[in-house]
Amino acid sequence: MQNTTEKHRCLSCGRPLRSAQSISAGRGPKCRAKIRRAPVDTSDYKPHQIASARELIEDAAIIPLRSIVFIAVSSDGTETYKTAPTTCNCPAGLKGSRCYHQLAARMLLAA
Repeated sequence: MQNTTEKHRCLSCGRPLRSAQSISAGRGPKCRAKIRRAPVDTSDYKPHQIASARELIEDAAIIPLRSIVFIAVSSDGTETYKTAPTTCNCPAGLKGSRCYHQLAARMLLAA
């Protein structure tokens, strides 16, 4: 158990996080398991996009902004994008393509 004055809270449910693993992931073990089990249709996505979306969630690089809008960090960590399940302002999303940011948002909302 970690004793610090700084409070870390789960990005999904808002409960306090205590373990180093949960703090680094941004979510507690129950919320992480719930996200992994969430039924999401990934048939429109390529395998590398699915892996990237899962990595984005595991790295706590996508955080809720509003009800269905999230802030997602780019793969190189230099940019942030506003994303939702059907839209994203990343370069791929602006071209009308489906991006892994959108898939990560779908995964989080399905949980």
